[in-house]
Amino acid sequence: MQTINNIWINGCFDVLHRGHIELFKYAKELGGFVIVGIDSDTRVKKIKGNSRPINNHDDRKFFLESIEYIDKVVVFDNEEELKNCISFFKPRYMIVGSDYKGKNVIGSEYAKELIFFDRIGNYSTTNILERK
Repeated sequence: MQTINNIWINGCFDVLHRGHIELFKYAKELGGFVIVGIDSDTRVKKIKGNSRPINNHDDRKFFLESIEYIDKVVVFDNEEELKNCISFFKPRYMIVGSDYKGKNVIGSEYAKELIFFDRIGNYSTTNILERK
């Protein structure tokens, strides 16, 4: 699946919200094949704590595959698998949140261009979960 215009995005995508959809839409507008990598349940627990994920990775993968802006979804369990996925797809663009500016972005060395995407409004999974 190595094409010139692969576009890579990764994250938990545990509770989808408008900000996520805007990100996927933006990625698709770049004119390529959009691949979304998602953290496995084990990895989400390690990063976010035992109360997460809310939705298991099979369900999260299913939800994401149902979005018209996304062409492929892959699940990874650790940093090495994440790097291997990005290396395999050799994306033209890798899109990450602008909160990663100045930080190490895992796998960015395999992308031709790193794009920082600004948060849309106040949308975030954490904000949604804190409203309970």
